[in-house]
Amino acid sequence: MPEGTEQRRSYRKGIERRQQILDSAICLFAERGVDGASLRSVGESIGVSHAALRHYFSSRDELLVEVYREHEDRVQVDAPPAEGAVEEIARSADRNREVPGLVQLYSTLTADALQEQHAQTREFVRQRFARVRADLAAKIAEGQREGRIDASVDASDAASLVIAASDGLQVQWLLDPGTVDVRRSLELLERLLPSGS
Repeated sequence: MPEGTEQRRSYRKGIERRQQILDSAICLFAERGVDGASLRSVGESIGVSHAALRHYFSSRDELLVEVYREHEDRVQVDAPPAEGAVEEIARSADRNREVPGLVQLYSTLTADALQEQHAQTREFVRQRFARVRADLAAKIAEGQREGRIDASVDASDAASLVIAASDGLQVQWLLDPGTVDVRRSLELLERLLPSGS
């Protein structure tokens, strides 16, 4: 056997095993949410020993962040481009209705990010907000160039408002699904943005 073959095979198996754990954890959180999820309880639920789980994810925070990051990466690959910022967020909210447990996971991550002991989660959430805000601001700026949105509106401020509305609406939906229509409320927000005409 050529030198290094066994090491490459072991490395590949490690990557595959980590991916299997993420796949199982995404399914678990999508179905059950994240209530009281410890590394030990997640491991038990997906059939992985606590030691094995700790080998791939050093902390609960790392596991939760990586599960959400993997979920988002998959959604981004499958999502067709949206015309405007609000439509992009509304489509995301539509997809989230199918996986309320992952919406709960996102809410847990944003709440944890406010606590000092969750530095890894804080950095992930901060970077995510910055990325989403920049993406939405670019879509708003495009709408301004096309005359659909008033050019005097600050694109970054409007993007922040869209994110805040979406996040808040989804928390309300989690708490009382029958009374909040996230898409309809976001579409109202879009109508409230002053047009460029």
